[in-house]
Amino acid sequence: MTKLAARPLLDTLALLAHPEHNLERVNLDDPAQAVMTDLLLRPAITIKGDDSLPFAEKLMFSAGVRLLLVVNGQQKLEGLLTYRDLHGERAMTAAAQEKISHDKLSVAQVMTMASHIETVSLNAVEHALVRDIVELLREHGRQHMLVTETGSPNGTVTVRGIFSITQIGRQLGLRISASERVQSFAEIEKLIAAE
Repeated sequence: MTKLAARPLLDTLALLAHPEHNLERVNLDDPAQAVMTDLLLRPAITIKGDDSLPFAEKLMFSAGVRLLLVVNGQQKLEGLLTYRDLHGERAMTAAAQEKISHDKLSVAQVMTMASHIETVSLNAVEHALVRDIVELLREHGRQHMLVTETGSPNGTVTVRGIFSITQIGRQLGLRISASERVQSFAEIEKLIAAE
């Protein structure tokens, strides 16, 4: 048996560990799954459509994410909400149309509906490289891409993972601001060209 000793926390500005700070380093020719957030290993951060935008922003901040999956009471995907949706044109337009202030908007009023979400299949991802995912995100002008898996017996579609250009950049060793999508792709393209 080991005797443990407790001591006072001397550094009042101590940092909290966060999974994203310990991401595995990758290169562009590594398997794509190395940069996918696998929802079997790390649960998705979800929100309800009737929740408010201020609540959504607090949830994003506390979870350290810029994308929330919007689910109904049965935990089925209804849509997704990004940080850009919270503060972009979509929220301003909804507030103007509804004649209400931004903080009175609900998630459902600004989210991307499930039927409009572009996804990539897990089967395709299993045969892809990191560079292929970067190219896919660049081609579609997306910060994120959902990965889906189809169940064989009944054809049920499950959201299995998420790709984030910000996370990919971190794993490649690039400092990418989540708000600078164009810059992030330019930085990654420079890395690709240097190879």
